[in-house]
Amino acid sequence: MEAENHNPPTIYSVSSVDSPEFTHFTRALTRSSVIGLDAEWKPLRVHQPTFPTVSLVQIACRSGGDESSVFLLDLFAIPLPSIYGLLKDVFVSPDVLKLGFRFKQDLVYLSSTFCSQGCDPGFDRVEPFLDITSIYNYLQHKQLGRKIPKQIKSLATICEEVLGISLSKELQCSDWSCRPLTAEQKAYAAEDAHCLLEIFKVFQIKVSKEEDSFGEVTELSFSHLDLGLKEILEKPNSCDKILRTKFSEALEIVRATTSSESSHRVLSASREVPDVSCMNTIPMDGSLLQIVQIHGDKILLKESDRKPKTSRKKGKRKPSEGLICKERPSEKVDDWQGLPPWDLSLGGDGCPKFLCDVMVSGGTFVEGLAKHLRCVGIDAAVPYSKKPETRCYSFE
Repeated sequence: MEAENHNPPTIYSVSSVDSPEFTHFTRALTRSSVIGLDAEWKPLRVHQPTFPTVSLVQIACRSGGDESSVFLLDLFAIPLPSIYGLLKDVFVSPDVLKLGFRFKQDLVYLSSTFCSQGCDPGFDRVEPFLDITSIYNYLQHKQLGRKIPKQIKSLATICEEVLGISLSKELQCSDWSCRPLTAEQKAYAAEDAHCLLEIFKVFQIKVSKEEDSFGEVTELSFSHLDLGLKEILEKPNSCDKILRTKFSEALEIVRATTSSESSHRVLSASREVPDVSCMNTIPMDGSLLQIVQIHGDKILLKESDRKPKTSRKKGKRKPSEGLICKERPSEKVDDWQGLPPWDLSLGGDGCPKFLCDVMVSGGTFVEGLAKHLRCVGIDAAVPYSKKPETRCYSFE
């Protein structure tokens, strides 16, 4: 499953609601029926009672044709109350399909970040939504022609298999709380959001071809409408076409009914929920609306999702365990003497940073030690093990 080469997106850094970039951002949202969502943050250490603070939100938009833009919203520079209503409208707009990769965690952290700045109650849902993992599983099923178990793949792996693009994840371990962001960080963040649109484009083309082939069967069957049953049965393959036509008509009736009921539910929900989108957006076209009805999903946050979970090992700890650790004689270590380089007394910032050997990282840092260190809030990186395919971006 490989796609053609695509034009890289234009990247806009948005740091103020009074900037031309923000004006372009709001205009792009009203013209986009599909957007890609992603977020970046610096993880906290384990067992801390708060969620990480999201520092960057990436929104990829395609308003028409192959031209696309990615907007990097700097949440450290923009007053969050000034964009809270806009983002909330986007997340629930029925005219905008949201794409993401395991975006529920991003939404939890994003909601916590906005709540901390007085934007209660934060964000509780995203709909309609389509996860890239679901798209990948669908494409795999169609390619192999048989049902396969759902697979959990990284975004880099999905991009490699669907688009034929090597998605570098090296800067995933960078500190996203530092300002200013480097050009490499901006390109990395934009690529993560833009690839969601590219993967969806492959999926949309696949679904469209299936609909076209289904329509051809229906047209072929009209030539037999004036024939009697005996003549129909005597013609080769005509019986099968007629049966498939009848099935097609029945399926269209079911779809029409489902569409009507879905529209009724949307209207009912808009009357009950006061915070539905009031954006002046362009309605989805028929093909996109059908994708939403068949494959669309949504993210709903429960109250339990809004509370950080502390990991505790099951089983009772022996009362003497702590004492044993304290009484255990210290081993002699000759490899390191003195204070660590990040110690405050030596001019460090107090935050340990590690460069992991590629072999220690399991061959690739995406699945190795560096990733696990970053998950517990420790900055980690690895040297280049594979030079990714270079891609050019234009910044505005």
